[in-house]
Amino acid sequence: MKDDDSFSVDNYFNNPDNPELPYKQFLAKIYGGLSLSGQAAPAGDSDLQSLVDEGFSQYLRGYWQLQELTTDEAIIAWGESDNPTIKDLNFNTWNADNKFNEAFFARVYYQVSVANEFLRETTDEKLNSRKVSEELKAKIKVMRAEARFLRALSYYHAIDLYGNSPFATEENALGSVPVMKTRAEMFDYVLNELNTIEADLPAPRANEYGRADKGALWMLKAKLLINAKVYTGQDKSAEALAAVNSVLGAGYSLSLDRNNLFAADNDVNGAQKEIIFPVRYDGVKTKTWGGMTYLIHGSTNDAVAKTIGVDFGWQGFRARKEFIQTIAGDPRVNVVSGTDSEDITDYLKFAQGKKLIKFTNKTSAGVSGQDPTFPDTDFPMFRLADVYLMYAELAVVNGKGDKATALNYINDLRLRAGANPVTLSALTPDFVLSERAKELYWEGHRRQDLIRFGKYISGYNWQWKGGSLNGSAIADYRALFPIPTKEISSNSNLIQNPGY
Repeated sequence: MKDDDSFSVDNYFNNPDNPELPYKQFLAKIYGGLSLSGQAAPAGDSDLQSLVDEGFSQYLRGYWQLQELTTDEAIIAWGESDNPTIKDLNFNTWNADNKFNEAFFARVYYQVSVANEFLRETTDEKLNSRKVSEELKAKIKVMRAEARFLRALSYYHAIDLYGNSPFATEENALGSVPVMKTRAEMFDYVLNELNTIEADLPAPRANEYGRADKGALWMLKAKLLINAKVYTGQDKSAEALAAVNSVLGAGYSLSLDRNNLFAADNDVNGAQKEIIFPVRYDGVKTKTWGGMTYLIHGSTNDAVAKTIGVDFGWQGFRARKEFIQTIAGDPRVNVVSGTDSEDITDYLKFAQGKKLIKFTNKTSAGVSGQDPTFPDTDFPMFRLADVYLMYAELAVVNGKGDKATALNYINDLRLRAGANPVTLSALTPDFVLSERAKELYWEGHRRQDLIRFGKYISGYNWQWKGGSLNGSAIADYRALFPIPTKEISSNSNLIQNPGY
């Protein structure tokens, strides 16, 4: 929503023919903030006007790059001329002026600001002044819970990536300067928000597909709690197990064909029963140079592109050799045949390193998506397989839950993919981490997982970690990203993270 001479809030919400539509459209803008980058498709009217490239700022693209390019799961071949500071993600050498960190930080807080404004415009006082019916008020109550969930999701990402973070809610006046909250304070706030809105969200899988429900809330709660020791220094694995069990009892089921999860029709081919919360894409309605466009084009070259339903390859990211060695022989990881050696001695050469295929713009029946440039494939931000693996981690690493049950969950995932089952003696922390890599690679989990398992900073190296070919330990402070310099300069309340 933009200010101009012809626009007024009262006019926007005045729709006698369809009183619900303005509120639903406003809520859709918050959901759309996870998928799109602005008001025009695929670019041309960015939400974040100050950034050098609109595609850089797209939420999913930004989140994925910070969580994956900084680990063994991916390295990108693009140079500095078109992608300034991208190599510093590859090398774990970023600073507070990194353009990709800056773009994602801005995107997180844009999301928060839009959710806050939706909540300001849907108070009882505002609805009464517009003479909104009781029936519509009931629907808006659910929408408000969804907006608060989406705000909590972005704040969770801020907690994970930045630690101490700016903070504002609808209680703060529009345009006011956010205050700084500690990581622990942010954690407590998000946890309390999720507890508060739970009753107002629909039952699991009872909302429209792609909209938040209790299942998505329990999943976000579980993700927050399983990382609590990293975020707050306090172990909350018992509470994490309770949240995990809530999701396990919510009626989700594994997709019979794992490949369907990453196909262009994953909203209807059965995968939707496993996907708990997707970022939705449609090749006609959600065109962007971020999101699934980036994830599918970026992983391939022209020779392979048409086999996965897109028109060309961007020759971007591939896996580093240490990850390939971790997953060697596992059928869940589709290594493109005929690719060069595992070694990446020159990160700018896409031909070096193993190429993987995970997401495609082909349907489960092998039909290409609606558009060869912009995929139809939804991104599975939360899915049941992760819940199975979280249960296993809690049982094996934290001593919560039952190891025999954990073994069943692990083997359910392995057998679905055609991998051999394992026995109870195999269940070690390193094995669980490896299973997470095999099942969830390129879904935005790896950096967080390596930190939680104590292998991100030191104890495990990969090519180009720390900027050297063979990899090296990195400084402790790199477990967090910096608050961008431009944000520090514009808000005296903000304090830079140590080391930056």
